[in-house]
Amino acid sequence: MALRPYWKGYLKLSLVTCPVNMTPATSESEKVRFHTLNRETGNRVVSQYVDSVTGKPVRDENEAKGYARGENDYVILTDDDLDAVALDTVKTIDIQKFAPADSIEWVYLEKPHYLMPDDAVGNEAFAVIRDAMKADRVVGISKLVIGRRERAVVLEPRDEGIVLWSLRFGDEVRPEQNYFEDIDDDGDPNLVPLVQQLINKKTVRWSPDMVSDPIQEALLKIIADKKKAMKPSKKSKAKAEQPETKGNVINIMDALKKSLAAEMKTRKAG
Repeated sequence: MALRPYWKGYLKLSLVTCPVNMTPATSESEKVRFHTLNRETGNRVVSQYVDSVTGKPVRDENEAKGYARGENDYVILTDDDLDAVALDTVKTIDIQKFAPADSIEWVYLEKPHYLMPDDAVGNEAFAVIRDAMKADRVVGISKLVIGRRERAVVLEPRDEGIVLWSLRFGDEVRPEQNYFEDIDDDGDPNLVPLVQQLINKKTVRWSPDMVSDPIQEALLKIIADKKKAMKPSKKSKAKAEQPETKGNVINIMDALKKSLAAEMKTRKAG
C-alpha cells in the first residue's frame, strides 16, 4: 500500500507542467527502536528544553531559532521569519539542466525519493518528460526546498516513475585525492587473473537479501524470547573465529590460490 505523500507540488520543464507528489524511497520505521526508561519505576523518561541560565523548562511557544552573532549573542528568527523566505523551489521542481545519466558520481547522491503524478490529468505530461529522459539517457538537474534548505536534486527516470535524489553540496564531499594519493599503484599483474577468477566464482545476481541486518534480526529474536518468558533467556555468545597468522608477511598468490581452491570445493560439495 502506498504511503502518504511526503511532499506535493509541480514538475516543470519549460512550458510543460504537471502536479506531482513525492515519497521517501527508503525507511527505517521497521528498525528496532528503544525508549529510555527509569529502571526503578519502568516509566518512560521525557526530555525537555531547559534555559541554560535559569535552569527552568522552556514552553513550546517560547522556542525560537537563534543564529550566533557572538558569544551569548544571538539573532532570533521565528517560524514566521523562516516561512517568509518564499522560494519558488518550495512547491516547484523546475528542470533547468540535463546531464548524462552516468556522469554524476555516487558520492554526491544523498537520499532517494519516489516522484509520481498527483492526478490523472498530469499523467501524460509526466510520462513525456520521463520517456524523453529515458530515450536520451540523461537525468534532470533542479532544486527543491527540503527541510527548510534548498537542495540540488537529480531526477532519474525509473520504470514508470522518476527517482528524485537529493544531492550533497560540493563542500560536503571530501576530495578523494587527499586519501588515495599515497596508495601504491604498482600491483602485481600476475595476481589480477586469480582475483578475476575469485570474482567470477562469487558473482551472483543482486538480491536485497545481500544487505540484511543480522543485528536487527538478533534483536528481534531476543525481544520475542523475552515476550515469551518472564526471565531473560540465556544466550551463549559465539566467539568470532580469528584467522591464524604466521608472521606479518602474507603471500598474496598463495592466499588467492587457497581461496579459489576452497571456493571450488564448496561448489562441488553443494
